[in-house]
Amino acid sequence: MDIQAAQARIVEDIRKYGCHVLQVQGNGPHPSFAYTLGIGRTSDSPDVCVFGLPAPSAHRLLHHYNKRVREGERFEAGQVLQGFIKDTDCLLRPVDPSHHEALFGFNVWLHDGPRFKMLQLVYPTVEGIWPWSELANDWLRQQQPILENVSGPH
Repeated sequence: MDIQAAQARIVEDIRKYGCHVLQVQGNGPHPSFAYTLGIGRTSDSPDVCVFGLPAPSAHRLLHHYNKRVREGERFEAGQVLQGFIKDTDCLLRPVDPSHHEALFGFNVWLHDGPRFKMLQLVYPTVEGIWPWSELANDWLRQQQPILENVSGPH
């Protein structure tokens, strides 16, 4: 799909569903991730991203977020989320804007620049270990990079 066709599909999905979910395939040390486009425009709520999940799971999770936003629920950084992953609490963390251009290019295009709000949905392991925990191993930290800090060069 060329860039113009992709942009047209994004705009159409935002019009029909309130957002578009974009999947980014990981490679090497960079994990797969998914993010929403358009939630900030259709509901004045932040868009959201999630790292390290299989594409179908990430897609379902982000559409669930959009559905709840469209039903009137509002989310903010630091909020604990229930009902997104079975039997697991998730947490919304802020994404520092220094990550926007490198990771969320279509949102940069949609908003005519990197000025948009993005949250990161973070989840623990089945043992309850969060990526920032001292108990987290390198694999977990790689799969769920925490984006609330200022980015170095990408």
